[in-house]
Amino acid sequence: MHQPAVHPIRAHRRILAASLVGTAVEFYDFYIYATAAALVIGPLFFPAQSATAQTLLSFMTFGLAFFARPVGAVAFGHFGDRIGRKSTLVASLMLMGGSTLLIAFLPTYAMAGPIAPALLCLLRFGQGFGLGGEWGGASLLAVENAPKGWEARFGAAPQLGAPLGFLCANGLFLLLGLGLSEQDFAAWGWRIPFLASAVLVGVGLWVRLKIGETPAFKAALDHAPPPKVPVGRLLADHPGAVLAGIAGVVACFAIFYLATTFALSFGTKTLGYPREHFLAVQLGANTFLALGIAVAGWWADKASARTVLGWGAALTALIGLVFGTGLGSGSLLVVFATLAAALFVMGLAYGPLGAWLPTLYAVPVRYTGISLAFNLGGIVGGAMAPFAAQMLADRGGTAYVGLFLTAAGALTLLGVLGGRAARESAPYSSALLEP
Repeated sequence: MHQPAVHPIRAHRRILAASLVGTAVEFYDFYIYATAAALVIGPLFFPAQSATAQTLLSFMTFGLAFFARPVGAVAFGHFGDRIGRKSTLVASLMLMGGSTLLIAFLPTYAMAGPIAPALLCLLRFGQGFGLGGEWGGASLLAVENAPKGWEARFGAAPQLGAPLGFLCANGLFLLLGLGLSEQDFAAWGWRIPFLASAVLVGVGLWVRLKIGETPAFKAALDHAPPPKVPVGRLLADHPGAVLAGIAGVVACFAIFYLATTFALSFGTKTLGYPREHFLAVQLGANTFLALGIAVAGWWADKASARTVLGWGAALTALIGLVFGTGLGSGSLLVVFATLAAALFVMGLAYGPLGAWLPTLYAVPVRYTGISLAFNLGGIVGGAMAPFAAQMLADRGGTAYVGLFLTAAGALTLLGVLGGRAARESAPYSSALLEP
């Protein structure tokens, strides 16, 4: 008797859930810290500094994790390319989640003096180190299991974890703001989101421990033994692809952290909006990020991931010309429209990455390649974004803030254009370059 065909999403729902949950944890972890950095980290851990210095120092601790991410990318990429995607993903999630949970128990400067910011920096490094292997492995888990013609839609699954994690983090901070006084929030309320991360990590581990290895990795092992030092092989065989990949991810990071971390700090401290009102605006704008990712995944399977990413990069450069003016308009409605448009464009620049980056690297070095490119690009687009935007706003006003987005979009467009040439020069058979 003929059995009806099972829809690809239903047939691979556990794989897609494992990819999505890990990235949701990643963005939840990073955004709760980003929100805390914008609101309370400065006064609690750097009380001796001026208000401006507190903000800059808190953003520097935020950026520290980005510099740990490439180190984690090399470490987790090494094992992901040598022993497999599944076990490496489990280890990265445990390290990332454990570091986040421990932040909830940190003493403040008033309790422990200089040791408090030192411990904070250590745990931020641990967060970033674990995150270095998270996104790349989650993307490969989805894309290397995807049916033919579904690579971009499957590759968008990890990206959909971003708005989900943002929703959980932003929503929890909003509830805390509505239920707690400013004094209670600063005293202990900010710790609750870090404690709550244990729930998401537990769900992620439960899903990931029940999945198998990807077919592409198994096929690569049948073809040849894994490289002894994947990062060495990567840099020797794919130097152009590494540079193209780094440039290709800058735009999405720049938009996200300007539209979330910097916008929240600027909106509440400089423009004087109540925290709960601004969090609600960001929560609404976040739905446009999810919409942009969904559109990008569908569009990339109909056209190509390269085409959609190119459009995302070009639109990032354009929206940078109005972003700062819209943010500083003084109207919450205009601010909402600005953030919604920016996050939708981010979806177009972020959604195709899961399908585009794997095409640049051969399977034996793919985990290392996409992880390193993604996290080095995060330093340029993410770690620098709130810090650079704050300095630009202080020196030239909000109109200058968007210029960082324009530059980021131009850089990503260069990466897209250079990616094809880098792929064509790879010293591997086409079979090992298929996603």
